[in-house]
Amino acid sequence: MVQDDSSVKSSKPHYIRPKHVNLFNEPRNFDFSTWVSENSLKLLVFCILTLTVAALFFFLQTSNTTQNSIFCFKTSHQNHPEKLKFPKLDLNSIQPILDKSSPYSSFHSEQWIVVSVSDYPSASLQSLVRIKGWQVLAIGNVKTPKDWILKGAIYLSLEDQANLGFRVVDYLPYDSFVRKTVGYLFAIQHGARKIFDADDRGEVIGGEIGKHFDLEIDGDIAKEQRILQYSHVTANRTAVNPYVHFGQRSVWPRGLPLENVGEVNHEEFYSEVSGGMQYIQQGISNGLPDVDSVFYSTRKAGLETFDIEFDEHAPKVALPRGMMVPVNSFNTLFHYNAFWSLMLPVSVSKMASDVSRGYWGQRLLWEIGGYVVVYPPTVHRNDELEAYPFSEEKDLHVNVGRLIKFLISWRSEKHRLFEKILDLSYAMAEEGFWGENDVKYTAAWLQDLLSVGYQQPSIFQIELDGQKGEIVPGDRKEFVPRKLPSVHLGVEESGTVNYEIGNLVRWRKSFGNVVLIMFVSGPVQQTALEWRLLYGRIFKTVVILSNQADADLAIGQGQLDQLYKYLPKIFYRFNSTEGFLFLHDNTILNYWHLVQADRSKLWIANQVPTSRTAIDQNLSWFSKQADMVKKVVSTMPAHLQVNYKGSNPSEQSLAFCGSEVFYVPRKFVQDFIDLVDLVGDLDIHHKIAVPVFFMAMDVPQNFDSVLNKMIYKTEASSIDSQDFYSAHVPAVHPWIVSNESDFLKLIKLMSAGDPLLMELV
Repeated sequence: MVQDDSSVKSSKPHYIRPKHVNLFNEPRNFDFSTWVSENSLKLLVFCILTLTVAALFFFLQTSNTTQNSIFCFKTSHQNHPEKLKFPKLDLNSIQPILDKSSPYSSFHSEQWIVVSVSDYPSASLQSLVRIKGWQVLAIGNVKTPKDWILKGAIYLSLEDQANLGFRVVDYLPYDSFVRKTVGYLFAIQHGARKIFDADDRGEVIGGEIGKHFDLEIDGDIAKEQRILQYSHVTANRTAVNPYVHFGQRSVWPRGLPLENVGEVNHEEFYSEVSGGMQYIQQGISNGLPDVDSVFYSTRKAGLETFDIEFDEHAPKVALPRGMMVPVNSFNTLFHYNAFWSLMLPVSVSKMASDVSRGYWGQRLLWEIGGYVVVYPPTVHRNDELEAYPFSEEKDLHVNVGRLIKFLISWRSEKHRLFEKILDLSYAMAEEGFWGENDVKYTAAWLQDLLSVGYQQPSIFQIELDGQKGEIVPGDRKEFVPRKLPSVHLGVEESGTVNYEIGNLVRWRKSFGNVVLIMFVSGPVQQTALEWRLLYGRIFKTVVILSNQADADLAIGQGQLDQLYKYLPKIFYRFNSTEGFLFLHDNTILNYWHLVQADRSKLWIANQVPTSRTAIDQNLSWFSKQADMVKKVVSTMPAHLQVNYKGSNPSEQSLAFCGSEVFYVPRKFVQDFIDLVDLVGDLDIHHKIAVPVFFMAMDVPQNFDSVLNKMIYKTEASSIDSQDFYSAHVPAVHPWIVSNESDFLKLIKLMSAGDPLLMELV
């Protein structure tokens, strides 16, 4: 170490610094120029940082008046994504696509079954191939075995699909059933007029599709048929569970908003719609129906398989505008006018694809005047105990309720159907129901449809925003679903008794001010109490007449041949009632079907062919009856005579109608009494007098038609009554009850319409 010598002058002290010495404790002389020289690099960096901070501060200060700062731009970009581009689509210059690659270029069929296959042919698929008149088209994916083959089916592998030249192929995933979209186009290209959208797990019940669906909807007969339709009068009701209508209240279909699962009551009443426009026909599946993962995972006990049955006798039911139902891709028939609605979206989960398509298609179906109809069980599917992945349904459960509300409120100013289709797909992407890819995919789909020769349907001018009219009583149609066993749920179903009592209260509300007049031909002492027990639950009172009076049983005397002459006395006795229903004890009344009838009109089975005829007056007895009828008619007041002469087939014939059951409302009671007075002592038979009275009181076209659906057999003596009884008609004739045993048999059969009757057994 060299010590510092104070006598030696030096401008730069020189010494060796030990490593352990604290620099901050060392004295040193400060020379600014030297310091700058030594720290010039640090100063440069410091100046740059200072200028940067100052610039940023300046931009932040000016961002209050300008919206172009860096941070503001980034925030805006994140919260407001770039607006979707609406595809440019020139539908007037689409070139045709011909099948030049497949061996089936010359093959044509009007009826196709389209399925997706991921494994070797199942037994169900082999049964589909055997359905006469239908061509099965199997669509492969990346999971399908390379050597897949099934005699009678057309199979399109991934390579085959790519060679067809369809635009949609560019958007389809390789491992999904949505590749069926290619199959739909192929079928249309090869002459399809009907497409049954199916899967390889469902076996058509009875092996015939035409037994379950309406295949012909274009003819006059098809358009004249009347189809039950859900009532539109319930405010804010946008989705329904069709399984309730078909007997299973505790089961719900995949795609039903979960908030609607608790709606288990059946319809108070329905309306009707004409056939011919049911372009989408949704079938129900027995065994394992179309249920979601929530139902599948929570409603079964252990490894028990589902084997659920629906009511095969329940009538099909349509959906009105403003109300929707889930539609799937494995049991649905599409007619030509709805082929555009077959496109399966690609940007949603596989479990949500066909449901999203179904709701999207239903909304657009209204634009062409079409509707969806749900049909009784059409296929049976076995439960293979495969887990239903909830993760693939999450978007379905989260969005479906909001989607339905959006679709019902959506409107478009476009004037052609394909323009509206693209418009809606774009709107759904903007609202986040599916992605931008589906908008482009829709454009490709529409172009492909035109390329394979599809003709888009015309727009049907309808008022979607107009106020829906009320359903008048005469247009209300009644159907009470059966309540089928639900043992598969693993828990006892609650509310059963309340459900049945609710029906009883409703029937009583409808007929609690109607008097039932019953004539008993059989052993009245053995059956009078039973008849009162059966019908007294429904009607205000049951008045029983018989050939012999019985004061102890409150049975009045009357003769069937001229029973109408005894009715005025009963009319006077119950002068504040709404109406009077007459019933012969050889006819069974299924009162649950009468709620739909208009109680302000006359009811009689005048349109049941086997219950009426025009009798030639040359026959002696009928000739005498006709003479007496002419005498009565000649004395009728003007309004009654005009009605009768306008209704009677001719002056040379006499109307003879089954009068075992008929109804007279309060407003016609006085006319009925006046007509009985006009008959006086004349011996006109009951079966002739009642039709005469009815034709005089009102013209037949004004009668309510409820009794025209009754079963009426004229030669049933050799037929067991149980063979033709049905709980699905308003009345059944003939039916003889002569003792308690007969009555118990009847009660058991009638319990199909009124289960509480089993409490009487």
